[in-house]
This record gives sequence, structure tokens and C-alpha cells, in this order.
Amino acid sequence: MEFGLIIVGDEILSGKRSDKHFSKVVELLAARGRQLSWVRYVGDDRARLVATLRESFACGDLVFSCGGIGATPDDHTRQAAGAALGLELALHPQAYDLIAQRCVEMEREGKGTSDMTTPENLQRLKMGEFPVGSQIIPNPFNKIPGFEINNHYFVPGFPVMAWPMIEWVLDEKLSHLHGCEAQVERAMLLYEVPESAATPLMEAVEAGFPGVRVFSLPSVGESGQRRHIELGVKGPASLIDPAWERLLAGARELSNQIDLIEPAAGH
Repeated sequence: MEFGLIIVGDEILSGKRSDKHFSKVVELLAARGRQLSWVRYVGDDRARLVATLRESFACGDLVFSCGGIGATPDDHTRQAAGAALGLELALHPQAYDLIAQRCVEMEREGKGTSDMTTPENLQRLKMGEFPVGSQIIPNPFNKIPGFEINNHYFVPGFPVMAWPMIEWVLDEKLSHLHGCEAQVERAMLLYEVPESAATPLMEAVEAGFPGVRVFSLPSVGESGQRRHIELGVKGPASLIDPAWERLLAGARELSNQIDLIEPAAGH
């Protein structure tokens, strides 16, 4: 199964805040032998979010969604998830208990009341209204939970909450999908060779080594660099060495101007 990521918020699209979730989710997945297949950024527009979620629910991927699960007027993710699935929202009983516990803690801190009938706390309880059939995702930071439904995992936009919640999902719900073999990457800089000349070699390597992916990142010589292609292979550790040797041998037939790139830590 493939992994997708949806990042919600006008503040990201306007540039007011920089997204930090993408790189962190890539890191969390890589530590478990998996990788992200796609990412989408969506503003605080309910209709567009409903359309995005309908598509992602239909594709069958495992999807993390960060942001928009609060209870202010610009939070639409809970409602959009329900609309995309044709489900009503309902206050989840476990969410009620967790939010009530948080209100007790806040009362002890002198920041509110534990009376769940006050307007302020009734508003907080809206954060526990999820599409019917959802399960909760615990939030170790302040107890206000996220939710999961149909292989989608909805967490807040705050990294301090979202990241441990995503780790919990990966390790408690999806541990059976952790990769059993490390993914590695090998690459070189191939100078003064156009991509079109290297394409047949790339195609031959992918055809000859199923499970390995070949990539190229061209540079046209910006910032004073010589024109080059970053050419490489990535895939399971057991498959990389012979594919890399084939790619390197073919590259040397194309040019004698090659610099090998040292593998990054963990690769």
C-alpha cells in the first residue's frame, strides 16, 4: 500500500507559515522502510477539501492529513471528511472523555472550568465530532484527539501534536507494513551529457533490475556549475549493487567526466 499526505491551511499557501510536515513525514516513513508516494496542499476551502478527500478515499492509499480539525470557522477537515464519505458527524464518546479530562487539567491550572455544559467547553467538544465510524488517534500533547477512518489519519496542524500522533499510527496501527529491508540510493554526477543520451541506459537498467528505480536530476549549469546530470538508482539494499554497477558502467561509456556522490547517512 502506498502512503499519501494532505497538508491543510491557507497559512501554508499564502506563505505566512512554512510547511514542516512534508520533510518530517518523509523522515518517519524512511525510518520504517517506507516512502511517501504523493503530497497535496489544500487551503481552508471546504468544497476543494471535500473533492480532494473524495479522490484520496477512492484511491485506497494510506493517507495522513495535517491541519483543519479544530472547531473554529476556518477549520473544515472534519466536516469535509464526513461529506466526502457521505457520513454525519457525531461526538465520539472517547473524544468526549479525553476533552473532559483536558478541561479538568485546565481548571487545575486556573485556565477554565471542568463544567462541560459551559459555552466554552461545549465549543471544545466540537473537536470530538468525527464522521460516524471513526476511531480516535491519541494526542499526547493536550489529549484533544485526532481521528482515523477509511485508511485516513487526521491530526492537527501543530507539529508538536501531529508528529507524535503520526508516529503512534505508524507503530501501533501500521507496524505490519514496516519495510523489512532498507531502501538505499547510489548516485553520480555525469558531466556534459544530455539526458536524452542517458535515457536508453536508464531504461535498460530499470528493465534489467525489477524493483530498482533509476532517476536523473539535470542541471543546466546554474550558479557557475558545469552542466551535468545527477544520475542514480534507488531501491531495496539487496538489489542496488548490481543495478548500480550496470548504471556506472554505462555512464562511463557515455563520458569520462564522472563524480561519484557519497551515500548519505542511512543510505
